[in-house]
Formats: sequence, structure tokens, C-alpha cells
Amino acid sequence: MTQASLKITEIFYSLQGESTTVGLPTVFVRLTGCPLRCGYCDSEYAFYGGERLLLDDILAKVASFNPRYICVTGGEPLAQRECLTLLRLLCDAGYQVSLETSGALPVDDVDPRVVKVMDLKTPGSGEVGRNRWENIPLLTPKDQIKFVLCSREDYEWARFKLDEYQLAEKVSDVLFSPSFGQIKPLELAEWILADNLKVRFQLQLHKILWNDVPGH
Repeated sequence: MTQASLKITEIFYSLQGESTTVGLPTVFVRLTGCPLRCGYCDSEYAFYGGERLLLDDILAKVASFNPRYICVTGGEPLAQRECLTLLRLLCDAGYQVSLETSGALPVDDVDPRVVKVMDLKTPGSGEVGRNRWENIPLLTPKDQIKFVLCSREDYEWARFKLDEYQLAEKVSDVLFSPSFGQIKPLELAEWILADNLKVRFQLQLHKILWNDVPGH
């Protein structure tokens, strides 16, 4: 047993709404707190509050769903140091574990068994200055990079970064997602096709199914 603990906003079972495991039943462990304030954030309720839980209690709650896939998210999960311990323990338990991170904090100590889904913040997010570019060489071929795009300008910026860092060759998938209500999904799809980009277009399944209600 461990006495280490984390501030947790919610633990719930739903369909993965993003990434290469979209549509798969997944347990989400949402940690409380985030140092960023992206303009399009859909989980502001995780900025404050939460409940402090022992890691053993978190593991027991996760196990109660009998899952295969676990997604540790936030907020920004890496803002709590014991997140690294939780990731390791989840991997030790045999789950397929992913981490959703803003890319603003170091990822070098994340367990190598974890699939990192790392954002690169665009100018339209309001947090482009928080990108930690030195994280990119630490990503592995199983990891993913996500851009949430707010405008055509964001798209052009992301297209430049895709080429500058040769991102499609570094990770399993580069995800281009339209910011909800700011870019029409069809527009983004047509831009990607016109430029023949090596990216995966994605919509947020949970918003389509549950209209972004917490707990889904």
C-alpha cells in the first residue's frame, strides 16, 4: 500500500472521444488543476476543487470498472507530481494507459509504457508561449501530438510546425481537431485534403454524443 495521494476531479467510464483509441470503452481519471487557461478549454471545472484520494483508492475505483483502457487527463495531470507514480502503477496493473497532457510540462519522467497524447498549443489557444518544444524529441513512435485549431491562421501555423519538426515521422499520429464552434469541421477536412497532410482529422465524439456533459 502507498500513502501517496492526488487531487481528483472525477473518475468515470465512457467512450474515448479523441485520439487513435476513439470509440473504445475507457476509464478516465481526471486530475484537478491546470497552469494553463486555453480559450477553448472544455474542462474548466477541473481547475479547482477536487477530492484528495490515496493512490490505492484510485486504483480500486479504476479496477471496479474492469477496463482495458485508462486515460489520465485533467486539467494538466503532470502538474501533480504523484501523477507519475499513478501512471506507473496503472501500467503495472496491466492496463493500456494513455496520458493527455498540454505539452507545457516535462514528459521525460513519464513511464515509457504510457502513450502520451501531447498538445501543441496554437496561437488561437492563447497559450502558444507555454509550448515546451524540448518535449518533442522525447516522444516515441507510439505517442500522439494534437493540435486544436481555432482559425485558418492556426491551421497554417500547425502545418508549418508539422514540417519544421517532421512530426508525422516522430509519432504514430498527428491529430488535427477543430475548436468547437470556431472552425467548421468540413472546412478543416477540406484544408487537410487540399494540402495532402499526413495527419488524422478528428472530432470530439463525447461532444457529439453527450454535448460535453461532465462524466462523459
